[in-house]
Formats: sequence, C-alpha cells, structure tokens
Amino acid sequence: MTTILIVDDNINNIDVLSGFLRDQGHRILVATSGEKALKTVDRLTPDLILLDVMMPGMDGFAVCQKLKANPTTAAIPILFLTAKTETESMLQGFQVGGADYILKPFHQEEVL
Repeated sequence: MTTILIVDDNINNIDVLSGFLRDQGHRILVATSGEKALKTVDRLTPDLILLDVMMPGMDGFAVCQKLKANPTTAAIPILFLTAKTETESMLQGFQVGGADYILKPFHQEEVL
C-alpha cells in the first residue's frame, strides 16, 4: 500500500483526490498548509507527496525546497498539483526538486 500525502488548502480538492486515490488502494494523509505538511512528514513518511503551489503562508515551492534539503525526506517524490500554468512556475517546480507538475483542473488518470 502506497502512502500519499495530499497538501492543499482547498478541502474540495483534498476530498476529490483522497476519494479516488483511496478507491485505488492508497493510504492517504492530509495537510492543509505547508507548515502542517512539514510536521506530518516529520511524524509519518509518505511514499509520495501531491503538493499544491498556491497556499497561504508557506507555498508549495518552499515546502519542496525544505523537504529536498533534508536528507531524511529528500528522496520522497513530489508532484506539484496546481492552477499555476505559467512556464516560469513549471520551471521553478522542477528547479526546487519536483518530479512532475500537474495542472488543475486535473484528470484522475493523469494523477494516477
């Protein structure tokens, strides 16, 4: 069973993602802010992180940088899931260590 951490400040996005990912047999962890995501990862190590970029406080890029700078969490794949469609944002996502960049609204097949 794969453990996936969903990090998004929008509860509707979390509900949709967690619903179909649970249906696929994945264990879901949830954080509604970047700060909460870092605390969650300190306690429970997910196999994968689905990370929103635009969140109040610490944005997804900053969260990714912190996780990639920590040897304990650096190997966790991070997929950005965001409405930021600008090329500069996509490039920044990869520069900070993201494994992929999926645009919202997303298709379930693409996330899977």
